[in-house]
Amino acid sequence: MTKTTGRALSRRGILKTTAAAGLIGAVRMAFPSGAFAAGTGPEVKGVKLGFIALTDAAPLIIAQEKGLFAKHGMPDVEVLKQASWGATRDNLVLGGAANGIDGAHILTPLPYLMSTGKVTQNNVAVPMSILARLNLDSQGISVAKEYASTGVQLDASKLKAAFAAKKAAGNEIKVAMTFPGGTHDLWIRYWLAAGGIDPDKDVSTIVVPPPQMVANMKVGNMDAFCVGEPWNEQLVNQGIGFTACTTGELWKGHPEKALGLRSEWIEKNPNAARALMMAVMEAQIWADSMDNKEEMAAILGKRQWFNVPPKDVAGRLKGTINYGNDRVVEKSGLEMKFWKDHASYPFKSHDAWFLTENIRWGKFAPDTDIKALVDKVNREDIWRAAAKDLGVAAADIPASSSRGKETFFDGKVFDPDNPKAYLDSLTIKASA
Repeated sequence: MTKTTGRALSRRGILKTTAAAGLIGAVRMAFPSGAFAAGTGPEVKGVKLGFIALTDAAPLIIAQEKGLFAKHGMPDVEVLKQASWGATRDNLVLGGAANGIDGAHILTPLPYLMSTGKVTQNNVAVPMSILARLNLDSQGISVAKEYASTGVQLDASKLKAAFAAKKAAGNEIKVAMTFPGGTHDLWIRYWLAAGGIDPDKDVSTIVVPPPQMVANMKVGNMDAFCVGEPWNEQLVNQGIGFTACTTGELWKGHPEKALGLRSEWIEKNPNAARALMMAVMEAQIWADSMDNKEEMAAILGKRQWFNVPPKDVAGRLKGTINYGNDRVVEKSGLEMKFWKDHASYPFKSHDAWFLTENIRWGKFAPDTDIKALVDKVNREDIWRAAAKDLGVAAADIPASSSRGKETFFDGKVFDPDNPKAYLDSLTIKASA
């Protein structure tokens, strides 16, 4: 892919954006003179970063388009489109020096699955690190048009009878997600299980790359799917299906994608990792402003990025949700967050939930030391160092690694200090 460069953000423009986004405090946007001592700038001028065509890749794309990587001393950063999460994994295993990639816009659980060798060839561990969260909220669970009469929304139990009837007639119920053990897999499993539908016994889960979801539902290859935007909105715009719920309705303010890098690359290039983070943070602040949503939709819609009409991106980016079943909600508060509400911060408690859910579904052993694994992979220290160098206001830097207890739409509570209690409260889980 050809590298994209763009105009750098001006200090005045960023401060205007910050105010428009309602952020607390201001960020010093000129390259901070004190960020690196003389002669200790970024060790390299570039890094190869992968992305999937999903709206939550916006921080990397905006940082490239707006010249923010170059501003922070890394003009040779490449942001490279990946065909699927499996391809992302494979290219991370290779690494940038071997024609792969060094880091990526990534499903939060994937660095954990790779670091433990759960999803790599021959179970060879590839140490990965999470530097930041890229967004909160705004994934969708969508259903084929044939189920419109069930009235299914947040309550998945309305699908039970329809699924059972279709199965009794000899047809397979196919529910698509994007990668086993990834965020979309966990969201749709949680939703189905909360409605009394066992995702391992009552349906067949299949893997479909995000950009192929709509086309597959159009030809009848699936009954439901979970994916990020803009694909749920495109589904509705094309009249093929409808969105039952957004994932923010399952868990308001939930973590989603992360910025992941090979640990080896960080160890060799600690200053570059920090510079990379500063560029991504600036992009997240810009992306959070409502004043910038139309421009962002136009940028993401470009051929080299998503290759979709900007209207497929814009609506839900602003928090307007057309569910496609005669429901339209404006100012939903469920728009994708990139910076506000501490969206960028990689809370360790959030990572602990993903690991706990993957224990629930058999991806990790019940005796997995969740805390030790999170401490190994989660590099919140790099985020904090970059925030300090960038001049991020103290109010925008969380005081704790934990966001505390989290409550889900069905009343379940996750306490990161007691994940076993959460697991014990769940009635549907993988068979022993």
